Amino acid sequence: MRHFTIVAILLLYILTVAVQLYIHRDIRNYLYGKLRRLGLIAFWILSVATLGMLTITIVLQILDYPELYSVMWILFIYITVFVPSCIYCLLSSIGRLFNWRRNGRRVNYMSLAGFIVSFILFIFMWWGVLFTRYEIVVNNIEYKSSALPKGFDGYRIVQFSDAHLGTWGNDTAFVSDLVERINSLKPDVILFTGDIVNRETAEMAPFLKTLSRLRAKDGVFSVLGNHDYGDYADWKNDSEKTANLELIKVWQRQIGWTMLNNEHTYLTNDKDSIALIGVENWGEPPFKQYGNLEKSYSSSHDNPGNLYDKKFKILLSHNPEHWNQEVSTMSNINLTLSGHTHAMQMVFKLGNKRASPASLKYSQWGGLYNRVNSKGDTLSLYVNEGSGEVGIPARFGNAYPEITLIELKR
Repeated sequence: MRHFTIVAILLLYILTVAVQLYIHRDIRNYLYGKLRRLGLIAFWILSVATLGMLTITIVLQILDYPELYSVMWILFIYITVFVPSCIYCLLSSIGRLFNWRRNGRRVNYMSLAGFIVSFILFIFMWWGVLFTRYEIVVNNIEYKSSALPKGFDGYRIVQFSDAHLGTWGNDTAFVSDLVERINSLKPDVILFTGDIVNRETAEMAPFLKTLSRLRAKDGVFSVLGNHDYGDYADWKNDSEKTANLELIKVWQRQIGWTMLNNEHTYLTNDKDSIALIGVENWGEPPFKQYGNLEKSYSSSHDNPGNLYDKKFKILLSHNPEHWNQEVSTMSNINLTLSGHTHAMQMVFKLGNKRASPASLKYSQWGGLYNRVNSKGDTLSLYVNEGSGEVGIPARFGNAYPEITLIELKR
């Protein structure tokens, strides 16, 4: 994985130089006098800074620098300059197809358009870092079902997902705000649907005390996500990786969370009960397959508690594709809660319509979905868009950190 990253960064290095040479030529061709001198000064400052960021990233990768947090920020700063520069080059190149002239000199109006668009994109990207990623939203969902026991009418569930604590380094401020917002909703139960870290369990250490403050009448339950197994880190041996996974289980127990690793429990309220089922990460390539619905809640009709029994059931499964490909075809589980997609940390909203690049990969990427199975049962899935980030420390547009409050109604 590390060697692949180094090759990718070297290719970016070459492409970055090519982009900078193009922009340098445009400055010399289309600007004159003081404007040209100012343009060249700004160009050299940005060029040195951009190549410096890439150089530092390459060196840190070669040295196998363990602090992902620093590398992530360096890469993001680079991206916020490199991507707008590429947009400028694209628009300027289109403008070169036209032979526009002004006062006898050749001009390229698309280069001006490219500068404006690139500047707006730069502001948009940094807005996602400085503001959007901190704007926690609570989405209120009223979930109605005739199968819900009377004792659970009005029962309050809070779901949160994809905390990716490593993205925050040692800064606990945001996670503390998240915990306070969750507690303020006075939930009956809190459900976490996976990806508490980015690469390794050690990322949890600064946040243990903060997360232990979560409070709900029936407790906090969680499942593992694809990032929680240590599959994205380079381990010296298998035993080191196994110890990493065991530590995440130990620490979650220490902060008062109950993990459901391919198992189930029952929630009781006013002498009624519902089944709460949790599967490990149900992976699809390139993610590994750990989830086992059969193990967590039997499909055998000989078993009083089975996937088609009449008990109201809630499933925690990190990946919504599990619901899409298996849960909705081989069970009557009433409500499945997932995360994983983050809406690719980019959502655009127009009226009641929402769009995200996540829709190119996931049929269900954010919000509530319903499906009727072959037996006529209406099954529901809610995909939480996560509270943290992975890859880049930003959320764009309307991809706000999400807390979901689900109120069960008969």
